[in-house]
Amino acid sequence: MKKMNNQFKMQGDIKDRGNIKWQGLMLPEHIQMLREWYKEDEEVKRPELDEFDLQLIQEELDIALKRKCEVLIETWREKQLFKHRGVIERIDVAHRELVYESPFGMERLSLEEIVGVTLID
Repeated sequence: MKKMNNQFKMQGDIKDRGNIKWQGLMLPEHIQMLREWYKEDEEVKRPELDEFDLQLIQEELDIALKRKCEVLIETWREKQLFKHRGVIERIDVAHRELVYESPFGMERLSLEEIVGVTLID
């Protein structure tokens, strides 16, 4: 068995250093630009909701509140979509927030962040 350096990989009869050979060619500015580019790829634009969508969300919230059934709530915050699962306890119109019980305890969501609601039960 051949003993090799940890940095080398065997590809056929050729010893290859993989990505290590390219690190000397990358300037710190390039690496920073690549990181920013990858971060931009993960960003999600806020979904455009018309009146029909908002009315549908409101109806789903009302049904879930009355039935006390489990829901999946989708929110948009800081250019990312988040999913929340739980049972809606109340909708606080004065503070414009929704209070629901998740497996981790009582949680609060801003009504402006909600972009989708799905009844699970």
